[in-house]
Amino acid sequence: MKLWGGRFQQETDGRMDDFHSSIHFDCRLYREDIEGSIAHATMLGECGIIAQNEAQAICQGLKEILAEIEAGKVEFDSGAEDIHMNIEKLLTERIGPVGGKLHTGRSRNDQVALDLRIYLKRQIQAIQGQILTLQEALVERAETNFDLIMPGYTHLQRAQPILFAHHMLAYFEMFQRDYERLSDCFRRTDVLPLGAGALAGTTFPIRRERVAELLGFSAISQNSLDAVSDRDFAIDFLAAASLIMVHLSRLGEEIVLWSSQEFGFVELSDSFSTGSSIMPQKKNPDVAELVRGKTGRVMGDLVGLLTVLKGIPLAYNKDLQEDKESIFDAADTLQGCLGIFAPMLSTMKVRGQVTKNAAGGFALATDLADFLAKRGLPFRQAHEVIGKLVYYCIQEQKELEELTGEELANFSPLFDEEALNLLSPEASVGLRDHTGGTAPNQVVRQLARAKGLIAKARQDLDR
Repeated sequence: MKLWGGRFQQETDGRMDDFHSSIHFDCRLYREDIEGSIAHATMLGECGIIAQNEAQAICQGLKEILAEIEAGKVEFDSGAEDIHMNIEKLLTERIGPVGGKLHTGRSRNDQVALDLRIYLKRQIQAIQGQILTLQEALVERAETNFDLIMPGYTHLQRAQPILFAHHMLAYFEMFQRDYERLSDCFRRTDVLPLGAGALAGTTFPIRRERVAELLGFSAISQNSLDAVSDRDFAIDFLAAASLIMVHLSRLGEEIVLWSSQEFGFVELSDSFSTGSSIMPQKKNPDVAELVRGKTGRVMGDLVGLLTVLKGIPLAYNKDLQEDKESIFDAADTLQGCLGIFAPMLSTMKVRGQVTKNAAGGFALATDLADFLAKRGLPFRQAHEVIGKLVYYCIQEQKELEELTGEELANFSPLFDEEALNLLSPEASVGLRDHTGGTAPNQVVRQLARAKGLIAKARQDLDR
């Protein structure tokens, strides 16, 4: 007999059971479901809604069920539909009819919303910890290779010289925003929905504040209809997860390029590379490629849930059963990618001489244009002069560093011997000495800031 079967006269068709049941995926919420039920039962007992000895029996039974599930001794029943009814069924079998009192003053609608919020709060904090580990790897790469110069790119064309450390710290900033975005998501997830009942609240004199205290929630939902139908917090998480994956994918794409023979900027560790079944010489950047590919998967989870939500009227509808697999998949995929990306990055070797050689040549052109502008020539005219100078070098098959003072003077009388001192990647990098610039002392400041942010975040997570 179904726990909701009082008004039904026919048995549920087996095909309906299979289609309707969610226990095969929401079983992973068993811990959150039991924790929420223990808090609810404790509150019911304290409020006198059920007897204290009944609340104690329920809580003890739930703790025993939790231990048995974690010991692998429980086989869930698809006929009981979902994790909530499976736990209640197991509890009633264990302690008798008093187990049926657990559901007093609540519905599966507010119960599942609670479970998801507890689950996501944990996932968010775990992912934030992984982001910090990745940021630490980026900072370590920056410090270890601090003096290395590389070309910065626009349109995938060599643009201007930068420090390799500066490039690594650009990704630090991306992941810092991701970390902060998850903190915002956590705040909106940290709202207790339990007490909303099916949609209208409950007639029992419950104390929602006490449940929030027991479960560590900082706020309580203010509208019962919204509490059971809201999945904005899940969308927030999936959106944040998608953007983290986009940032991983962008860095992954650069590593794929850099590790190619055409670039040759880095060499990946054998431990985080694979070979070819037919071409013996191959060393493939599979970690970076897989992360790049899995980004589409997480973005798909976001779009999928947005599509589920877009046409649902208030309040709860069965469509919302489709939220969990997207959430689980995104959390699992993101944590898997973060977990392997950091060690892959930490073991990557940077070929400094190759990157420096690529950072010279025409990448120094802007410095010459700036030189003329500082001598009073309008920048647009300076730009044209240096454009003609670059064309001359192409025709003569010369690099800018190979030009003589006489050749420079042929293009503008404003050039003097000082201009020749600009024609090195080191000089170019050193000139960009302002907040956010790539000059060495500015990057030192960026590194100090990054370390401070990591240390503070570690302290906050450990609280």
